[in-house]
Amino acid sequence: MRPELLEFERLIEIISELREKCPWDRKQTIESLRYLTIEETYELSDAIIDNDLEEVKKELGDLIMHIVFYAQIGHEKRAFNIADILASVNEKLIRRHPHIYGDVEVQDEEEVKRNWEKIKLTEGRKSVLEGVPKSLPAMIKANRIQEKARGVGFDWDNKEQVWGKVQEELGELKAELDSGSDLSKVEDEFGDVLFSLINYARFVDVNPEDALERTNKKFISRFQFLEARALKMGKSLSDMTLGEMDEIWEEAKTSAS
Repeated sequence: MRPELLEFERLIEIISELREKCPWDRKQTIESLRYLTIEETYELSDAIIDNDLEEVKKELGDLIMHIVFYAQIGHEKRAFNIADILASVNEKLIRRHPHIYGDVEVQDEEEVKRNWEKIKLTEGRKSVLEGVPKSLPAMIKANRIQEKARGVGFDWDNKEQVWGKVQEELGELKAELDSGSDLSKVEDEFGDVLFSLINYARFVDVNPEDALERTNKKFISRFQFLEARALKMGKSLSDMTLGEMDEIWEEAKTSAS
């Protein structure tokens, strides 16, 4: 047997034994595991952004463990088991890749995506947007919504058109702010600005979630540099002037480059 199959079988046996013998594992439910799985997914995301392949390996292991855990609970409830899960995804992959497992011909990646969405509609979904999880963070959700709309041909022709939309939305936001509109109208326009910027990101091959997270990390690094320098000077940030902090901030930017 292939080594990866041996290890997978070993994991199934371990989870089964833990469910029987460990008080914590025995207590877990699909609902209680949900939050832990979300946390593990974000830890994997952090490792990917940091390009830490050793950590990526560990976090992938944690996620696979969770999948086997869910399968074990499903087996106990006589609802599904790991074989059912694997069979389901195998059949789905074959069904949604007729250009590989059938006689359909495609020209490029975009045609593959369009076919994928069309096939999903034949599987009982009424909208191509039904596959976007409701609980996704708003930025990731916006990106997925736009990608799915693009998959059926609903999209801009070029990035210049999208940039024009960004400028249009910025103008509408400024108009609401200048007119002293209530917060709900300003919030609507602000959301439109963000949505159009995420749209533009697709056209320049930038993942907006990754871009913002890199900026978050950059800000954290520079702010912690500022805190450390202030501590070394025997000062508290609240006692420093903005000018003093800006001077150290510029130093932090130079130090990181």
